[in-house]
Amino acid sequence: MKIYTGRGDEGQTDLRDMSRVSKASPRIEAYGTVDEVNALVGRVRPTGHDDVDDQLREIQNHLHVVQADFANPDPDEEDPAVREEHVEQLEEWMDGYDEELEPLQSFILPGGGDSGARLHHARTVCRRAERRAVALEADEDVNDTAVTYLNRLSDALFVLGRVVNQREDEPEESPTY
Repeated sequence: MKIYTGRGDEGQTDLRDMSRVSKASPRIEAYGTVDEVNALVGRVRPTGHDDVDDQLREIQNHLHVVQADFANPDPDEEDPAVREEHVEQLEEWMDGYDEELEPLQSFILPGGGDSGARLHHARTVCRRAERRAVALEADEDVNDTAVTYLNRLSDALFVLGRVVNQREDEPEESPTY
């Protein structure tokens, strides 16, 4: 199977239902930005922390489902879709890390060690993916749970960044005003 087809040379691409849309469409922007988050999460692994790495692997699979969900303008019940259980899984992981982390007293600057800083970077791109999904949702039917998932994922990436930095004795820095 060839990777290149030439079908996108005119600035159009196929959606899951094989309809053609501009590569600049809000739908493509949404799932393309989710793809970017997925690549950044993949860039973080391995962190050297098995529990975090296992969760990041599962998150990457969830993100692939988000992409499939957004790429499908007319889903049926058998199509891949983000479900409430995906959101609940993120919440469960974050709740588990609450015991390990010191409560936040102020905003913190994104950074720390290599893995922690990469998780913070993935978080910021995840926020952009959420904004793109909200923009898509304003004009087209979108799985609301997928948008919620992106919102919760950005929180989870923040928490994971803090956890990895703490485990690696990387201090958190607060901004000065």
